[in-house]
Amino acid sequence: MGKKVTINGTQFTVEGDRTILDVCRESGIRVPTLCHDERLEPYGGCRLCLVEVKGIPRPLASCTTPVQDGMEIITESETLTRLRKMSLSLILSNHPNDCMCCEEAGACALQELAYEYDVDGRRFAGEVWDLPVREDNPFITYEPNKCILCARCTRICQEVVMADTIELTGRGFNTMPDTAYRGPRTLENCEFCGQCVSTCPTGALTDRKGRGKGRAPRMKKVKTTCSYCGTGCNFFLNVKDGRVVKVTSDYDAPVNRGNLCIKGRYGYDFIHSDERIKTPLIKKDGKFVEATWDEALGLVANRFTELIQKYGPDKVGGFSSSRCTNEENYLLAKWVRCAIGSNNVDNCARV
Repeated sequence: MGKKVTINGTQFTVEGDRTILDVCRESGIRVPTLCHDERLEPYGGCRLCLVEVKGIPRPLASCTTPVQDGMEIITESETLTRLRKMSLSLILSNHPNDCMCCEEAGACALQELAYEYDVDGRRFAGEVWDLPVREDNPFITYEPNKCILCARCTRICQEVVMADTIELTGRGFNTMPDTAYRGPRTLENCEFCGQCVSTCPTGALTDRKGRGKGRAPRMKKVKTTCSYCGTGCNFFLNVKDGRVVKVTSDYDAPVNRGNLCIKGRYGYDFIHSDERIKTPLIKKDGKFVEATWDEALGLVANRFTELIQKYGPDKVGGFSSSRCTNEENYLLAKWVRCAIGSNNVDNCARV
């Protein structure tokens, strides 16, 4: 039997173990967050998702509070607005606030919340970071001055990727996410999957390859499937002026839930390569020449027929690729066995 809870005067039935934030989002009730990512364990660090629960004298972090039967929850009130503005003011007190030239302008969660709650960052004046931009690897740009210590990057590296490349280092004002001994990222200590970039809510971590090539609102997002293996990860190609600028995560993808590897996130240069083969090639007089698909497939079919007639089906086989999907590999195996009559089927992933 589900739990009965009331949120902003509306009753809901909750099945299973869910947090207040889970129920609110599933019900279409917006609760602001900065440190929350559905791929990660609840953290309760930013304190923006505070809600009021009847009978409890203090606001609770909705992302870490499990729903209990009979709860009466309020997600918007003068008290909650005041507390959220306080949290945002504290975050912005140590932020460069350079939105005009920031790479993430228009796609920054902190920027949107500051505008929504009318917080300009001038309430608490004090010392701010003045650290250099880090571009010590080919893929990720790190601007520590823009970090808000939400720990999403370190948590996704530890909980999802399980690479432990970065951790919160230092103490107090000097705390920041970084590698061991604050050394550069290399293939020895980082998988360069870009997961930290995908979860960062500000401009602290950005894709180096796409910097300066256009802001998110001016890009067209095209959903596609990665072609590097048969897993079927989905992502968005960010296109501007007819060229792919960068890859961003599709958090609703059923296979990967926004998670990608180094090939899927950064291996898109071949799309616009001058060496990319876009038309079938067949060999004539010892040289490759362009042909139509009908010509190419016709040639392949004729050659298979000639070889089978001359040597028999046992001399013919099929070798498939792990970059193909399971369905494509199955069709190849079925074609070799049924159409050709051979059991000579292999795949590069076998070894």
